Amino acid sequence: MKRRILYPGTPPVILGCATVGGRREKEGPFGALFDLTDKTDRFRKKTWETAEAEMQRLALCKALEKTGKSAMEIDALFAGDLINQCAASVFGLVNVPAPFFGIFGACSTLTEGLTLASLALENPGVSLTAVVTSSHNCSAERQFRSPLEYGGQRPPTSQWTVTGAGAYLLSGRAEEGCCARVTALLPGIAVDSGLTDSSNMGAAMAPAAADTFLSYFAESGERPEDYDLIVTGDLGAEGSSLFLEFLAENGCPNVKNHEDCGALIYDRKRADVHSGGSGCGCAGTMLANRYLPLLLRGEKRRILFAATGALMNAASVQQGLSIPGIAHLVRLESPENGKEKI
Repeated sequence: MKRRILYPGTPPVILGCATVGGRREKEGPFGALFDLTDKTDRFRKKTWETAEAEMQRLALCKALEKTGKSAMEIDALFAGDLINQCAASVFGLVNVPAPFFGIFGACSTLTEGLTLASLALENPGVSLTAVVTSSHNCSAERQFRSPLEYGGQRPPTSQWTVTGAGAYLLSGRAEEGCCARVTALLPGIAVDSGLTDSSNMGAAMAPAAADTFLSYFAESGERPEDYDLIVTGDLGAEGSSLFLEFLAENGCPNVKNHEDCGALIYDRKRADVHSGGSGCGCAGTMLANRYLPLLLRGEKRRILFAATGALMNAASVQQGLSIPGIAHLVRLESPENGKEKI
């Protein structure tokens, strides 16, 4: 079996983080935990795309402020979004004086960034890295589907693109107040199950999520129950059900400790989001708003976290091509000073 798990020589730490969200996100179960929100979703900008860029800028600035760091200290900046050519990341972070790496993993961009940022810290010349990711419901709808004014009907399996941005600062050495340690990485493999329905991305991503977790368990010799939580990015209700079925069919039945960011970020009984949330901002905000606080307070000790992505673009959907899925996994463990606050 080819080895896929990467173990950093010195586990990097997540020093701090910040999140920015829109109106619907503010109204969700974790709305009070966002650092900044805007009920108009515009963030004082004229277009949805520039609003998303501003979200990235605000998130990184807030993360730097909370950790007492300066943008000048960042040795490598990894950022991505859903807009063509990662435009939100480029325009939002263009004034940050740090080497910029634009990345795209669709909704898996957060853990792709955390993986690359952790590997970069293995270099002795790199001491501080940053990961920023975002999505905006209106910019995503305009690019992938139809303008909002069209008012197209959404099937029950569809998901609502999260208007949100998350920024994370990683260091090669532990510091007081750090949020979590990154102790293992498993880069995902693209899995194409042949699905073509862009309104059911959860089903397209579920096989890739299952492949990543099953590969991790097979190689590590561990089981789901060895962790406090195993978390997926944005499979939503539909994809989460399929994910658990795949695990059960491959030797991991009755998994009770699974959570999905897309299924939790909204109150699905009150909000018209159908199967749940999606977008780079889904895992990008939920990691900071829900899971890092659990590790920091010592309520959870070990979490496997895999953001999930549907690797498509507007042209591939229009041409009827299938939608490959991807899931990159990071193992997060509580810091020794687990009682500190973010």
